[in-house]
Formats: sequence, C-alpha cells, structure tokens
Amino acid sequence: MLSSLSLFTLKKEIMLILQDITYLHPNKDALFTSLNLVVNPHDKIALIGANGVGKSTLLKILSGQLCPLTGVVKAKSKAYVVPQLFGQFNGFTIAQALQVDDKLQALTEILAGNATLENMELLDDDWTIEERCKEAMAHWGLAALDLNQQLSTLSGGQKTRVFLTGMVIHQPELVLLDEPTNHLDDWSRNKLYAYIQSTKQTLVVVSHDRTLLNLLASVYELNKNGITVYGGNYDFYLLQKTIKQEALNQEFKSKEKTLRKAKETEREALERQQKLDSRGKKKQEKAGMPTIVMNSLRNSAERSTSKMKGVHAEKVGNLTQELSRLRSALPDKDQMKLDLVYTRLFRGKPLVTAKGINFGYEDKLLWKQPLNFQLTSGQRIAIKGLNGSGKTTLIKMILGKIEPRFGTMERTAIHALYIDQDYSLIDDQLTVYELAQKYNTGTLQEHEIKIRLSRFLFNSSCWDKPCAALSGGEKMRLMLCTLTMQQQAPELMVLDEPTNNLDLQNIEILTAAINEYQGTLVVVTHDAHFLEQINVADAIVTIRDN
Repeated sequence: MLSSLSLFTLKKEIMLILQDITYLHPNKDALFTSLNLVVNPHDKIALIGANGVGKSTLLKILSGQLCPLTGVVKAKSKAYVVPQLFGQFNGFTIAQALQVDDKLQALTEILAGNATLENMELLDDDWTIEERCKEAMAHWGLAALDLNQQLSTLSGGQKTRVFLTGMVIHQPELVLLDEPTNHLDDWSRNKLYAYIQSTKQTLVVVSHDRTLLNLLASVYELNKNGITVYGGNYDFYLLQKTIKQEALNQEFKSKEKTLRKAKETEREALERQQKLDSRGKKKQEKAGMPTIVMNSLRNSAERSTSKMKGVHAEKVGNLTQELSRLRSALPDKDQMKLDLVYTRLFRGKPLVTAKGINFGYEDKLLWKQPLNFQLTSGQRIAIKGLNGSGKTTLIKMILGKIEPRFGTMERTAIHALYIDQDYSLIDDQLTVYELAQKYNTGTLQEHEIKIRLSRFLFNSSCWDKPCAALSGGEKMRLMLCTLTMQQQAPELMVLDEPTNNLDLQNIEILTAAINEYQGTLVVVTHDAHFLEQINVADAIVTIRDN
C-alpha cells in the first residue's frame, strides 16, 4: 500500500504523490481521510466521481492551491491548471490570466533599449515568449484577440480556449483540467481531443465528456472510501462497473432468498417446539405428576424455546444487516419517474414555423444564410453552431422573447419551459420544499409533495436545505421534480447545455428522465453522446455571418 512507503525511497520518475491526505470542509466535516495517489510521468488520467465528492478540491490540492489538514503532497514540477470556473479572473487581462504579462512587458522594455537587470531577470532568456503566445492563440482560434483584452469581455468558450493556450505556451510537465469541454463548440472540442491524443504531458482530467474520457488511458474513481484505479478508458471502466453491479445484484437476490428461508425456518422450528411442548404438558397432566415437577419441566421447555429464538434471531439479524448494506450500494437512478400529465399533445402539430428569418443590428446580419425550419409536436431537434453563432438568440426567437429582424416566425400558443445550464428557474432564496410548493400548480398536499421530493432523492434532511447550497446535479433533479407537480406538462422544453454542470451519474438520470418526456424537445449542446442517448436526430445549424 502507498501509506507504507517512505517518500524518500520512491523512484525519481514519479510525477506526483499524495500520501495519507486528510482535508476538512470549513464546517469541519471531513472530505478526504487518508487519501493516497500516485501519478507517473506521461500518465493520462480521468478523475471521476459523483458531484460533491471533491474532484475539484482534489485538483486544487494537487496544484498547491489548497493545503490538506494532514498528509504529504510531493510534485516533480508545478502543475498548470485549466479551471472550470473563471470568475476570479474577470479583472485580469488575457496576458495576466496566462501569467505572461511580466515577461511580455520586460521583452518590450528590453527591445526598446531598457535592458535593466530587473527586466532581464523577468524575461529569464525566454526570447520567444511573444511568438509562442501568438502561435498558441492562433492554434486555438483566438488570433483576433489582444493579449491586453480583459477576460471579462470574452465568452465562456473563449475563456476556456485562453487557458488551453497556456498548455502550448508554457509546455508544463503536469496539466490539470477541470471540465475543459464545458463551454467548447465542436471545432474547439476536436482541437482538444487531438491535443490530448498527441501530447506527452502528464494529464489529470475531470470531465463528464464521454469522448474525452475514452481518450485517457486510465480511470481513477474518487469516492468516500478513497480512489479506485481502473486500468483502461471510460468504456473499460463502465464494463468493469457493470460486471461488479451484476455481481452485487446477484448477491443481493441471494441474500434476500437466504433471509426469507431463515425466517421460514425460524417460524417452522418455533411451531414444532410449541407442538412438542403442548404434547408434553398433556402427557404430564395425564400421568398425574406433582405440580412442582410440572413447573420444573415447563421452565426447562421455556428456556429451550427462548434459546432457539435467540439463535434464529441472531441469524436473521445478521442477514438483515448484510442485506441493508447491499441495498445501500445499489444505484438510485431508476427510482425517478417523471409521470407527466399530457392533455393537449397532438403529434405532428406545427408549433413554430420560421421562414427566412435573420437577426442583426443596423446593416450587420447575424447569420450567413436566413433560417427556415418548422418545429412540430413530439419532435426532438438540436441547435448546433460554433460559439457566438447565435444559438441563444434563436432560442429567444423560438420562445417569443424577441422577434426576427427579417423573415417571419409563426408560433402556436403553447406552454413552453426553458431550462438553462445554471437552472435559473430555481430560486436560491427558497428552501427545497418551498420551491417544490411554489411549482405546485395542482392540489398536492404536503405529504404528497414530500413523497415526490423523496422519489427524486431529496429525503427529509434536504427539505429545509437552501436551494443556493445545491450542486448542479441536485438542481437538475429538483427542476425535474417540480415538473411532476404541475397540472400540465410543458408542450415544448428547451434545454441549453444541460449536461455542463452534471457528473456522469446525474447525466444518466437526466437522460432517463428526458426519454420519458413526450413533448417537443429543443436542445443546445456540444455533447454528441448525450444527443444520441436522447434520440435527437434533427438539427438546426447556425452559421455566423462574419
């Protein structure tokens, strides 16, 4: 085991090691206890686990951004991080975010004749820094951006690509990527896939992107018991988990059968003992035994029966505990059913008809070619396009929030629901139960609301939890739960990057729920596997007019 190794006896080629790491939340709850990890040079690792298990926190510990309470972290070189969230960098320029601003400024000063010792030390003989920055920005489709531009002016996809350029500029030995495909369009994703396949850098990647995960050589699953290593890509991991799950299901069924048999044996044994005791008592009465002798025999029979009950009760109790342990290991996803009520659903009914539509300001049009399409009841369609190609604008048109500048768009009066990637329909000021009550447009009583919350994995300990404290996966489940509390299901549901903030388990839950939905579905996503799983075959493609 890693914990028995001395850090001083480890081979020099190890890139990174964590030994007996313990980390506490600010409220003093333990997130990790005695966590161990070894990363070797050129490893390409997928770090997976449920939302809230601590993947992003672990990356921060690996990069040195967070310090554990106990344990040792040793790294061969400093890690380069591609973060999931960028808010902390909004006040930075691109150059500052990439940590090249000092070098670029020093190079400018030196070329202008100000070759001071301070500028020479800042540049550190890195005379190609400006050229590498330009090449890297061009490679990631950012050639039009200025390095002095504020990061806050960029889209989510552009911000991600900015940090991806750092892998090329700095050429770090160790790279940590936290959900790197979240905001990327198809072109950028393919660039990243190609980079991951060709690079010799050591990679630790947190992602829910199945295509990306299958490019990585091993899967490290983080759970409450530590890290389990699977020596293969994500498809291999799923196969191993399926085999393990099937074995667990068989063990569960076997233990259930054994428990039923034990209870039946207990009942039969007690009935047999009671019959024997009854016969013995009748024989004793017929034989005219003295009362003192009969009492002694009765007490002996009761002790024998009590002992038998104890033996059987212990066996049944042990089996019950074992069954409870196995039950807790079974998956939750099949508990959740939408059971939506559809009263006005007519297959093939035209809902939205667009003829030659376009949008823009003054003489500048948004799309290279006007859009023509029709959405019909029950249809499933994706809106595809590069970042900045007007997908969100088209959603607003479909929902009637804005009108096209050119062309016509006819809409049928329908109940539509727009769910964005941040689940903005959820009021963070309310508790879980209060939000469920807010969406209770029917006549559900309090106990019925709580039953539905429990069905979507919100037990009594969660009912008073503020919505602001929920993870992305929890917000998604709560949003789905509120749909079951409305008298009328939405005839049109629009999902905008629905998988961005979800772990793999919650993506499976969302997929199962959407496949139950019978209404019209419009999806904006770059996740090809997700589109395939929810049976989306048609697409509207937006191409920006540059």
